[in-house]
Amino acid sequence: MSSRDAEVREIAGGYRKGEAARQRILDAALDAFGAGGFKGATTRQIAEAAGVNLPALKYYFGGKEGLYLACAEDIVERYRSQMVAPITEALEGLQADETPAQARVALKRIMTALADQLMVTGEANAWTGFVLREFAEPGPAFAVLYEHVWAPGTELVAHLIIRARGQKISLEAGRIEALMLISSLSAFGIGRPVSLKFLGWPDSGDGRFDQVMAAVFARIDAMS
Repeated sequence: MSSRDAEVREIAGGYRKGEAARQRILDAALDAFGAGGFKGATTRQIAEAAGVNLPALKYYFGGKEGLYLACAEDIVERYRSQMVAPITEALEGLQADETPAQARVALKRIMTALADQLMVTGEANAWTGFVLREFAEPGPAFAVLYEHVWAPGTELVAHLIIRARGQKISLEAGRIEALMLISSLSAFGIGRPVSLKFLGWPDSGDGRFDQVMAAVFARIDAMS
């Protein structure tokens, strides 16, 4: 191996370690901010949970507020990675003047991808507490989450509902219905412990996810 190859491998290894450390800090911060909020969590607590020192945390994020905003951006990226395909298809369909039936199919894909993120992959477990804090006590991350996740996602669902209903309802009515449809999944995301206990389910596996989606699909099929 040449000295140049060895140098490249060393740089690559250092980069991977740096990315791993950065992600550990983000994961620890999501837990800490979810439990204690922006004011309650401390950078020292987060650094200790991530197995790094305080200078490392400041190196990657600049400080507490920078880390808090980075958590919000991390949630946005996790959301986008799961939702990009169905969202892209839905937008293309709206631009192509799709039929009400096609809009209902696109809506089902959107809701399935969202439900999968909330119920099956466990992806939402990492950021549920953080998001709940932002709902209850809007902080520095509220604008990031609202502008990049909540508002555009709900607006897209609203336009799909309007198209599914043959353009017979107003934008405001579509937005209200979109909020109600999306919030119906929160019972199995944010409210999962209560829902599972009430239904007597150990988890959302073994066909139970399909039962939830069947109920969601029935609501979508009723749109006309």
